[in-house]
Amino acid sequence: MAMDLRQLRQFVTIAELGSYRRAAEVLHIAQPALSVSIQKLEHGVGVQLLERGAKGVSLTPAGAALMADARRALFHAEQARQSARRVALGELGRLRLGFVGSATYMLLPRCLPEFRRCYPDVELALREDSTLRLAEMLRANEIDAGLVRGPLSEDFSLSAWVVERDSLILAVPAEHPLAHGPVHLQAVQSEPFVMYAPDHVPGLYGITHELCRKAGFSPRISQEAIQVQTLVSLVASGLGVALVPGVTRAYSHPHVAFVDLLDAEAHDVLALSLVAHRDTSCAPVLMLRDTMLSVRK
Repeated sequence: MAMDLRQLRQFVTIAELGSYRRAAEVLHIAQPALSVSIQKLEHGVGVQLLERGAKGVSLTPAGAALMADARRALFHAEQARQSARRVALGELGRLRLGFVGSATYMLLPRCLPEFRRCYPDVELALREDSTLRLAEMLRANEIDAGLVRGPLSEDFSLSAWVVERDSLILAVPAEHPLAHGPVHLQAVQSEPFVMYAPDHVPGLYGITHELCRKAGFSPRISQEAIQVQTLVSLVASGLGVALVPGVTRAYSHPHVAFVDLLDAEAHDVLALSLVAHRDTSCAPVLMLRDTMLSVRK
């Protein structure tokens, strides 16, 4: 049995309007061509589906049996077309997004509600990890995009968009003499520092060490950690002071004070970037990028 969606649409239109002439007008097709198309459909099915009478065109019993299935086939075909279109436009599908922990302080709470409002049918699969691991996962196609602390090593297969800029601030124990700041970084040069592990967080490690160098000293490291939250907890435990992103203030700690730095080099030195494959075919990535850049303004 040979039939196609065009023939089914013509068949349903004729049956609903009860007229070849009116159906031809609605379908923008010549009436003789419409008649030939229905004849081919009937030949393919092997039975007569429509019959002409004094009161117009009506369904044969076989035609009535086909009618319900024809309507369902047309409905599902339209649903499939709409789904494919929405996936291509980024309005439907799945977005696997990796992120560093500090993205949860301000960026994600600020941007994800707007993204979900605009694209409620995009499923978000979120995964937290370090910048290095997120870059590895992206290259292995385990995630579609990542929110990372730069800079990444140069990779021409990836595109990056800065979606948040931030300054470095100083985290000190709440009872520290400098807790009420602001201060110059040089004021804590004799203090032990809780620092980022260079093998896991090379970007922040490099930026913080360079800031200390410009302040005239090399930090005396008492402990290393990977996550910003861990650094803050170690400061609260009295293991030293730490340089952390300004957004860390969003999660205040009763035993830690966050102090602004007077050093100009500490201002807007951090960038949180959305990174994806340069030739990504995942439309939700671009929708998320546009949302983040729009909300940032």
